[in-house]
Amino acid sequence: MQGSISNGHEDRLGVLVNLVLRLGIGMGLAIAAAVCLGQSSQSYRQTALALEQEGKNAEAMTAWRTYLKSHPVDPEPYANLGLLEARQEHYKEAVPLYRKALALNPEFPGLRLNLGLALFKADEMKEAVQTFGRVLQSEPSSSPEVQRLTILLGMAHYGLGEFAEAAPYLKQAAASDPQNLGLRLSLAHSCLWSNQYQCVLDTYHEILMLNAESAEADMLAGEALDELKDNIGAIQQFRNAVKANPKEPNVHFGLGYLLWTQRQYAEAISEFQDEIANDPMNVEATLYLADAEMQTGQPEAARPLLEMVAKMNPDLSLAHMDLGIVYGDTGRNEDAMRELILAAKLAPDDTNVHWRLARLYQAMGKKDQSKAEFAKTSSLHNSTIDALMNKMNPHTPPADAPVPPTEK
Repeated sequence: MQGSISNGHEDRLGVLVNLVLRLGIGMGLAIAAAVCLGQSSQSYRQTALALEQEGKNAEAMTAWRTYLKSHPVDPEPYANLGLLEARQEHYKEAVPLYRKALALNPEFPGLRLNLGLALFKADEMKEAVQTFGRVLQSEPSSSPEVQRLTILLGMAHYGLGEFAEAAPYLKQAAASDPQNLGLRLSLAHSCLWSNQYQCVLDTYHEILMLNAESAEADMLAGEALDELKDNIGAIQQFRNAVKANPKEPNVHFGLGYLLWTQRQYAEAISEFQDEIANDPMNVEATLYLADAEMQTGQPEAARPLLEMVAKMNPDLSLAHMDLGIVYGDTGRNEDAMRELILAAKLAPDDTNVHWRLARLYQAMGKKDQSKAEFAKTSSLHNSTIDALMNKMNPHTPPADAPVPPTEK
């Protein structure tokens, strides 16, 4: 009989709570009604779980907090509150809740992985790497989570700019997922930015198997070939990229820049103009377009472009140097001096800047300043030659190397 009374009470309680929720009355009223009928703490837990399943995040959080009052050392409410915050993209708020749950029970299922995901999405990559690494160590090699953790570790290192560390994880993940194009693009970037150029080219061929018209992959291969000093191959890869997708960001700039380095200025100008047509605010494309115009004897076409660049980004030494040249050639010596001094501050090791400034001082009758700049030019030139000779003969000891002791 006692059991029947109890069951009847629970049934009435469940009907009341469900009725309140169906009527759209706030969870606070539902809980208040439940309290009036003496709802047990386990009922709050069941209610919270049910609300989670229905996607009613705010109401579920209220139920978990109520349950937590009578279970302050239970990790489950903290874990679920963290999950509900994460569902609402409140990742920074989720992290301390997950940490509290872990402190209460370090072995709570799935909790450490959820913490790592919240850290990752909150851009706390360093802690995410540590967390994912710990979870990966605890997973058996046959676990389906291994692939996911490998990707997450690779992308967390990638987010930190630790490209050499990211590459092995991304390579392993890509090997386990032969059809994943995105993984291979991330791997190719990681290899490029950690100077693993053969890795870039190997990954490029894998990408082509998945997408023969990948402009981004062609660009990556082009950059790798450029670093390997294969100028012809690099230019061809960027031509392929332009053909694959002429709207790909920086594709025309990349081709234009390679042509500019080979002094093919007329074709470079066309590519820089195409890049600016795609992205009118591309500062680098505008700067190199202006410089290419100067190299082809069009300083008046270059001048407004250079002035625009100097305003958009005043930290580009080439813009100030070219402006100094343009102003100097048109008799605006004070303006030219100002621009060349700025260029020398931004690029103190650029012999061309100091030489230009020395010539300008000479033309302005500033003999002492001219002499000082010519001396800097000579010193930098000699340093460059010495460095080149050391590279050519690496067995030659530096001038300040200690003298080995004489044998007795």
